[in-house]
Amino acid sequence: MSDPLYFTKEHDMFREMVRKFVQSEINPYVEEWEAERIFPAHQLFKKMGDLGLLGLSYPEEYGGGGADYWYNTILMEELGQANCAGVPMGIAVHSDMATPALVDHGSHELKEQFLVPAIKGECVFSIAVSEPGAGSDVAGISTRAVRDGDDYVINGSKMWITNGTQADYITLLTRTDNRNYGFTGMSLIIVPTSTPGFSVSKKLEKLGNHSSDTGILSFDGVRVPQTNRIGAEGMGFMLQMQQFQKERLVACLMGTAGMEKIVRMTIDYCRQRKTFGIPLIDNQWIHFKLSELLTEIELMKHLNYYCVRKLIAGQDMTREVSMGKLKAGRLAREVADTCLQFHGGMGYVEEYPMARYFRDARLLSIGGGADEIMLGIIAKYEGILPSRRRE
Repeated sequence: MSDPLYFTKEHDMFREMVRKFVQSEINPYVEEWEAERIFPAHQLFKKMGDLGLLGLSYPEEYGGGGADYWYNTILMEELGQANCAGVPMGIAVHSDMATPALVDHGSHELKEQFLVPAIKGECVFSIAVSEPGAGSDVAGISTRAVRDGDDYVINGSKMWITNGTQADYITLLTRTDNRNYGFTGMSLIIVPTSTPGFSVSKKLEKLGNHSSDTGILSFDGVRVPQTNRIGAEGMGFMLQMQQFQKERLVACLMGTAGMEKIVRMTIDYCRQRKTFGIPLIDNQWIHFKLSELLTEIELMKHLNYYCVRKLIAGQDMTREVSMGKLKAGRLAREVADTCLQFHGGMGYVEEYPMARYFRDARLLSIGGGADEIMLGIIAKYEGILPSRRRE
């Protein structure tokens, strides 16, 4: 059962429904989707849309559930316990990373055109920020959209784009003011992938998250209406930074749930596996270390919940969610390494879920802002950045 300090009986019923969905609609197909290096997002999202899982806290006016963010929290925690990380990540990109700015700042017409089908699961969304020469350094993006009549003409490329090879719509961060560089002069624009000039340059082969398709996208004279812009021109960087906070919270929620699942799986394994005539779990080092990891996970969980409370209250959670993202990435690496070690040879074979978790978990310290970016944000909020001196 969920913690009654945060969750009601209605929340618990919803959690059970999501858990059954994961067990029936995701887990049985994980091996197939991992081998194929892609999951059928259109089919899966339609099933989720029919259950109302893709717009839980979005306005009812556009087909959303109008619910509190604790429902999103439950969804992400249950997805985080799936038998792989790739499929949950693709879902989260669609529901909680590519569409928050559209919900908060898009025009009514944009929401009718793009948000409604996204919530229904009738399309696949992706978010395109990173570029071959600009990953965590968002200020370094060079993709440009130039005004031409009532349209923008877009040229450039994007890299590391989740859902990129099967997306119908891209929420694109691009420069719209050629006079400004750095953090200014950017805009968020929705680009239908059916637009002439758009193409997927390459599908990337990755260390982990194999069931999640990741692409390099090309924009060659892509023409879209200026009405596809989210919010005011030049405000894209700010809107994307706001969107990033939900992305990082989602990563923390899914990551923490995944850690707990793998530690408890390891506890069960160590109870059953005997060495020198006794169960592994009886080794003091092993049960002490697993207890330590469970303690760290519990602390992580309640930092996540504090961020959710701040989000619901309309308060800035950037400091705390940056701390959470940093800690989650590092803790996931420790959990993966420790639990694999306790599994011994079984942890190293692909036919057992430990190896997949070891590969998948590594992304948490990179995607959505690397550890070093999180440290910089924390230092800024704490007022401990070094002074910048001009030579």
